[in-house]
Amino acid sequence: MVVPLLNEAVTLPQLLQDLRQCEADELVLVDGGSSDKTQQILQESGLRWLTSGPGRGAQMNTGARVCESEIILFLHADTVISSSHIGILRELAAEPAYMGGRFDVRLSGAHLALRVIEWFINLRSRLSSISTGDQAMFVRRDVFKTMGGFSDIPLMEDIDLARRLKRLGKVACLPQKVCTSSRRWEQHGFVRTVLLMWRMRLLYWLGVSPAKLAAMYREAR
Repeated sequence: MVVPLLNEAVTLPQLLQDLRQCEADELVLVDGGSSDKTQQILQESGLRWLTSGPGRGAQMNTGARVCESEIILFLHADTVISSSHIGILRELAAEPAYMGGRFDVRLSGAHLALRVIEWFINLRSRLSSISTGDQAMFVRRDVFKTMGGFSDIPLMEDIDLARRLKRLGKVACLPQKVCTSSRRWEQHGFVRTVLLMWRMRLLYWLGVSPAKLAAMYREAR
């Protein structure tokens, strides 16, 4: 399992506790240049951690290079999984037809609108075989190496990987749910956040560069 981190000092103690309980075969935390106490907490944790250049894709590539597991799970810091998800991946490792995949997602908040949003996220992903990092993406280690890992782009690195992965073979769309933070929807508004995400993806499909999209995303937030 590879977990990219950046300025996560506030929530990192709980995250580390959750990760320990997952009982993953391996765990690699990768800091992308935090300016808070993230690295101090990692140093005191006794867990395996690395540093890399900035950018989530670069961080995940750095972590993947030292992984030895048959399947590498890429987990965002605001997404929670359990040992049952790890068990499912161990079973999937014995099915070579699958190149990789993702889980369904549940948003952490209680608002009814979040249930609708997560339903559409899971449906879209199931129909398109395209997933995002919030869904705990995973890839066979040898396939990931053949693909050259995540592209060196500032945004959409997860969608880019998912698009390339589905061209290679079957992608597992697992119904078991991982829980990801609903903070961005709650802070910035449900409708505004959904429209922003749709806009970013539409522009990406139309060929707008990830660098330009990243700049637009920062301005919109």
